[in-house]
Order: sequence, then C-alpha cells, then structure tokens
Amino acid sequence: MTEPSRDLLETFDNPYSDRDYVVETVCPEFTSMCPKTGQPDFGTLTISYVADQKCYELKALKFYLQQYRNHGAFYEDVTNRILDDLVATLAPRWMSIVAEYTPRGGLSTSVTVEFEGSTDDAAD
Repeated sequence: MTEPSRDLLETFDNPYSDRDYVVETVCPEFTSMCPKTGQPDFGTLTISYVADQKCYELKALKFYLQQYRNHGAFYEDVTNRILDDLVATLAPRWMSIVAEYTPRGGLSTSVTVEFEGSTDDAAD
C-alpha cells in the first residue's frame, strides 16, 4: 500500500489574486479504504477555498484524490491529510473540506476541517 503524495497536485496562477472569491469543488465519487476491515469507504468531498496566489488544477486534483482508493486510513485522518496537502501546495487565504461518507452499519459520518490563513500574510 503506497502513501498518497501531494507531489501530484498542480497549480496555476490565480487570475484575480486581488479579489476574494470562493472556489468550490465537489468530488462525489471519493473512495478510501478502512484500515481495520480493508473494505472501501465511499463519500463526497466538498472542497471550498479562497485562493491567494495559486489555484489547483482539477485533473491533477482528481489524480491526487484517486491515490486514496488503496490507502487505509480513518475518515478523520484522510480528511485532515487532504486539507494539509492542499494548504501546503496552495497557501490559500481560507479553505474548508467537508467529507460526507456513505452510511455503514446504519451510521453515517461527516468530517469538516477548516484552515484560516494568517492575517500576517495580508500585511506582506
């Protein structure tokens, strides 16, 4: 089982870096693997962010997310790791990821993580 790598993520220059606007990407076919059972976990990721200088390229994001298909990790770990990788790659002003996993055993789980950029960045 290989570790997902943020190296697959690609960016392009934000064409409106002087303006705050929200980019929202919905990934309705996200798949990861339960580390206890080895069974697939299915869910919908909603990634929202306010870009600073960079935006992510969608095809590269898709390939990055596909790495999780064979990666065993709990929902909380997967969601936080994706946020950390995207923040490290983009340095956004703000980002949120909502991961809504399909019910298993009568229980559904949603994990929400958020990054708030530093106000010190605005002064630079």
